[in-house]
Amino acid sequence: MATEWSVRAITRAMLPILFVLTLVELGSGLVLDSFEATLLQFPSLLVLVPVTIGTAGNLGSVLAARLSTALHLGRLSFEPDDEVLAGNAVATIALSFTVFPAVGAGAWALSALVAETQLALATVLLVATASGAILAVLAVLVTVVATYAAYRFGLDPDDVVIPVVTNVSDVLGVVVLFVVVQIVV
Repeated sequence: MATEWSVRAITRAMLPILFVLTLVELGSGLVLDSFEATLLQFPSLLVLVPVTIGTAGNLGSVLAARLSTALHLGRLSFEPDDEVLAGNAVATIALSFTVFPAVGAGAWALSALVAETQLALATVLLVATASGAILAVLAVLVTVVATYAAYRFGLDPDDVVIPVVTNVSDVLGVVVLFVVVQIVV
């Protein structure tokens, strides 16, 4: 995978991707706007939004970096029995089960310190953990697909995958959080 390192080549590769990702982020804002009344009613959920989408993006970014490195080293094959791919995917999902409950507890504690909490700690933990688990699975899928697509199109996954994963995780984070809140609350 030879990459030309010039401003022109990087711009030619990244500009269309960044344009599409800008449109994706607009979708995230529209979903968040439709969720506004619920967020204002429950301050702990309002605190949860940026942390949840940021954490999902971070998990996907770490996975993207690991897969990109494995791809450059020739250790990633995108086969169903690929141990590097499976191990990293499982580790990312397992990590979400430790990180997102802490995120939920932190969001609840912060909202309890600053404002009146409308939701019980258990409810916020359930929302954060369920949202996080779903987002981790989705982040793994997006990361694998984006890494494979970058490889197939001859793009450097180091340049392409992390912006794609973080932007898509923003949108998915808002949508998943909204759906989980509608189910749980």
